Amino acid sequence: MSSCDHQCGSCGQDCSERTQSGESLKASLLPGASVKKVIGVVSGKGGVGKSLVTGLLASKMQARGAHAAVMDADVTGPSIPRLFGLSGRLMGDEKGFIPARSAGGVDVVSMNLILEKPTDPVVWRGSIVSGVVRQFWSDVVWKDVDYLFIDMPPGTGDVALTVYQSLPIDGIVIVTSPQELVSMIVAKAVNMARLEGLDMNIIGLVENYSYSICPHCGEPISVFGESQVAETAARFGIPHVARLPLEPAIARACDAGGVESIASPWLDELADALETL
Repeated sequence: MSSCDHQCGSCGQDCSERTQSGESLKASLLPGASVKKVIGVVSGKGGVGKSLVTGLLASKMQARGAHAAVMDADVTGPSIPRLFGLSGRLMGDEKGFIPARSAGGVDVVSMNLILEKPTDPVVWRGSIVSGVVRQFWSDVVWKDVDYLFIDMPPGTGDVALTVYQSLPIDGIVIVTSPQELVSMIVAKAVNMARLEGLDMNIIGLVENYSYSICPHCGEPISVFGESQVAETAARFGIPHVARLPLEPAIARACDAGGVESIASPWLDELADALETL
């Protein structure tokens, strides 16, 4: 391997140096790109509002004065551009893709900003999808990003493994909902994150659709059953917990591309924890 440039992140060769290096699977950023902290937002199942939590956290950190960005790793079901009111296609130069920028200053990369039409299906096998996710890291000019949030696809499959192994993850946030099967679903995400060789830092557990507020008396209503998030977090030793309400105003804002306009005091504790990473 006399021609080896030691850039394992962009190399496809299965050489001895690559397999022995502790960083052998890590993808490299483009020259001049900078990302300080990488946060994965994950769930053990679909439909729990993971993209919403990703958008809210990115918006909150941006509002606090940090430069936030979102990598939409849910390649076959991307929704992040819609939440931020972004459309059109990504531009690029000789260096790489340039992220789209929201009205509030959040940088975004998503498959829906690459497709000719956002309604076009992405019918790819897992290995191709995983390769695209690596490219979202390696072929994008991430400029002076303080917090990069990765909106992961649901479950514990190829993409999650690719992200955990290829990117320098500083921590993950698990999103769930208040149904009875929560403990099992959270357990899947936790057990994957704590596999030998991965050892992800689990920052917090967010329960979406946790309650609704009665418009007449103002009392909280447990629409989907009593919350188990505190007990579940304690069981798995997860330090921070957040409960998001089921509110029509949140859905309307997201549908209108206004996730950045949503006040989210429920995530303040989690945002405080991110600032201490």
